[in-house]
This record gives sequence, structure tokens and C-alpha cells, in this order.
Amino acid sequence: MKKSIAILAILFTIAGQAQVSKVTIQASGLTCSLCSNAINKALKSVPYIDNVTPNIKQSSFEVTFKPGASVHFDDLKKKVEDAGFFVARFTATMQFDNIPVSPDAHVNIGGMMVHFLHVKDKVLSGEQEIQVLDKGYVSAKEFRKNAVFTKMDCYKTGVAGSCCTKSGSTAGTRIYHITI
Repeated sequence: MKKSIAILAILFTIAGQAQVSKVTIQASGLTCSLCSNAINKALKSVPYIDNVTPNIKQSSFEVTFKPGASVHFDDLKKKVEDAGFFVARFTATMQFDNIPVSPDAHVNIGGMMVHFLHVKDKVLSGEQEIQVLDKGYVSAKEFRKNAVFTKMDCYKTGVAGSCCTKSGSTAGTRIYHITI
């Protein structure tokens, strides 16, 4: 019993290193308020979402989460796609606690493996906005443009391969490519 409590405490501490407070999703292909409503309903069906605020003029949705929720970016992207649309831009506001980052480096943040592209060496603390640069989270043109910031195969696939083993990733682990 004591071991279980200690393990849970460690997991919550690790997950607390970077808590996602909100996500802004810009969708493409919206033509009317009915389109916006379809995405709004789809996003609200995710159990860990607290609130969805649509901005029809910018075709975007600000999503906030229930306290302590474990947020999965792929779930949110899939909901937009299931509603019949595409993600044109995906940003997240996260709270960081002294996380060192450097260009073209993998970092485990709260159980989420991320690969920083187009950043300078620094330590992230406090609230920061990140942008997901993976295929399907940006336009195809922007995805190709960002490829110059890495030679690692994981950028093309979104999953860990031999390029990622130095960072402690196992093959097949989902990796999000992000910038600040």
C-alpha cells in the first residue's frame, strides 16, 4: 500500500512538470457557423475538456481542461478531423518547471515526449505557449519548411526511432515536435 502511494506521488510530480492549461486549435475548411458547431460539439465530447470557446472569425477554438487532466493532443486533433475538418494550427499553453531545452533535442515533459525544433538553449519556467509542428497540426507547406530544423526521422513519422534512443525513448513512442 505504501509503495502504491509513493509511486502515485512520483507520477503526479512528474506529470506536474508541464501542465497544459489551454489549447488553441485553428481549423481549416470552415465555411459557416454550422461547421464551427460541429467541431465545438466534437471537442466537448472529450471527457477531460472543461470548456470550448469558439471564435468563428478566426476559425479557432480555445479549449480549457479539467484540473489535473492528462491532455492528449492527438485526441483533440482526431475530434476535429472526425467532424470533417483539418487542423491548420495547434498551440498549447503549458506551465513549465525549470525544463532545459535545446535545438533538435528530445525531452520527456510530464510523460509526453517532445522534440524541440527551432529553439535556442534555455530553461523553460512559468507559462509558455508552444506550437505543435507535426504533420496534420500545420499546413503541408509549413511542415516541409520546418523539416530543415532536424535530420531525425522521427519528424517525418511522429514516432520514436533509432534517432531517439539517446533521449530514453523506446521505438514506437509518440513524439510531438514543437517550438516556442
